[in-house]
Amino acid sequence: MAKISILGAGRVGSAMALDMAKVHDVLVADQSEEALDNLKERNPEIKTLEADLSKKEEIQKAIGEADLVISAVPGFMGYTTLETIIRNEKDVVDISFFPEDAMELNTLAKTRNVTAVVDCGVAPGMDNILLGYWNKQMDVQFFECLVGGLPEEKKWPFNYKAPFSPIDVIEEYTRPARLVENGTTVIKPPLSEVEVIDFPGIGELEAFNSDGLRSLIQTMPNIPNMKEKTLRYPGHAQNIMVLKESGFFEEKPIRYQDQDIRPIDFTTKILFNEWLLKPGDREFTAMRVIIRGEKEGKPFQVSYHLLDKYNDQTQTSSMARTTGYTATAAANLLVEGLYSNPGINPPEYLGAEGDATLEYILGYLEEREIIYQREEN
Repeated sequence: MAKISILGAGRVGSAMALDMAKVHDVLVADQSEEALDNLKERNPEIKTLEADLSKKEEIQKAIGEADLVISAVPGFMGYTTLETIIRNEKDVVDISFFPEDAMELNTLAKTRNVTAVVDCGVAPGMDNILLGYWNKQMDVQFFECLVGGLPEEKKWPFNYKAPFSPIDVIEEYTRPARLVENGTTVIKPPLSEVEVIDFPGIGELEAFNSDGLRSLIQTMPNIPNMKEKTLRYPGHAQNIMVLKESGFFEEKPIRYQDQDIRPIDFTTKILFNEWLLKPGDREFTAMRVIIRGEKEGKPFQVSYHLLDKYNDQTQTSSMARTTGYTATAAANLLVEGLYSNPGINPPEYLGAEGDATLEYILGYLEEREIIYQREEN
């Protein structure tokens, strides 16, 4: 049994806490008393700490006795939180998906002898792990990941519910998308190149460019073609573009009735209620990963398909499960001494370890009824 500190008691943070508490001594820190109380009701053995995690001294208090830390803070807090964890010499698994380059902390992590696994969710996360594994098994020429979390019940106009903060979702719609084409990194607008995909068990979804490759652009320079696209119900991208082009996502304040208001803050407030995923709302996660190239001198393609739904038994959303349990699988790898590599570790590093590590992670997820269907041709 290890001592685990989890920073953030949101939907994903709570799911990870409940999962880790099956085996470990868990403390969860968050500024929301309500979120912490809800967590205690579900498992009274979990320790809680009301803390403002934007303050370094409160992070230090939360992680002081931990053998390992899991960071599930909002993206805008992620980088500074990770830096504080590393400076306090704690191994960490991070799912905050911050916009900064985590590799800028690599030297610090090595110096402090800290193994920091970052971006360890479903995507980025599991798709990186799969690519990291196959990049060692074959000559990869093409990688594509299509992924999205969606409600089963559609509600006009967005047909969307957010399992995490709307500001983090909007970041996907505003951050330029980096893709790799013919060996060159290219920048394309987010929400661009919309295509309709028929997903078994769901029907038609639309896929559009988003900035999901992240570390793969640096760590997989040998792969000439890579892209990640976000999945939504058809029509979603166009509706978001209307907001975007009308200025609702702008960060520069505008003057209204003697007040300076940032349009993005107003929009987030409105969309919080519109996109709120309420307890018990049924939703699903869909993902398709295609890896293509040559193996032993012959054309080879492997694909993974995921369709995961809200779990009635544990009352856990699919996005919390698929994101959180990938992270807790990695956390258990670290605390069990099965993986150690001081420095910043994007998930593809885990996959590159080979069969045993991949089988551990897939097996861990399968025990929790998260099944990646594999096909080869």
